[in-house]
Amino acid sequence: MELQFDKSEIPELAAEYDKITEKERRLTDKIEKSVFRDYKSKGFLTKEQFLTVCAWKTPRTKKHCRSNDAALIRQVSAIAKKTRSEQLRIQIWTLLAGVSWPTASVFLHFAFPEKYPILDFRALWSLNIDPPPDQYTFPFWKEYADFCRNLSGEAGVSLRTLDKALWMYSKRYQGK
Repeated sequence: MELQFDKSEIPELAAEYDKITEKERRLTDKIEKSVFRDYKSKGFLTKEQFLTVCAWKTPRTKKHCRSNDAALIRQVSAIAKKTRSEQLRIQIWTLLAGVSWPTASVFLHFAFPEKYPILDFRALWSLNIDPPPDQYTFPFWKEYADFCRNLSGEAGVSLRTLDKALWMYSKRYQGK
């Protein structure tokens, strides 16, 4: 794992990311200022909140995400919030239809912003990491999360700022 650009560029790239569309900004604000504040105080997510987060990360799986039972969403989100096990915290989300490792990482990223990066093909590309050929594993996730935590500390930025910069660098140079 290695950052494909100089750490000093992180704030500039993150600022460029912040020039998103008004619709995306409203959805991001809702997630940060409403959904996860509520999650922090109540300890679980409602189905509507769950679907809001899924729409932000993976709108293509909307049908699958909608198929989840509200009680199961509540239980999964409560367990993810309470457990101290990082493996359980990430993997339990994948029990829900439409939730893969990248989407699960979004729930952790916003619920625990100081601890978890978002797992995304753009971020991986910006760190010169090939995604696993078959599927993600906990050891892969743990190494990635630890690397990002260390990098954000070295750069003196939050994981959210780092995430935005990694995404924007890929968007700018990978072009997909």
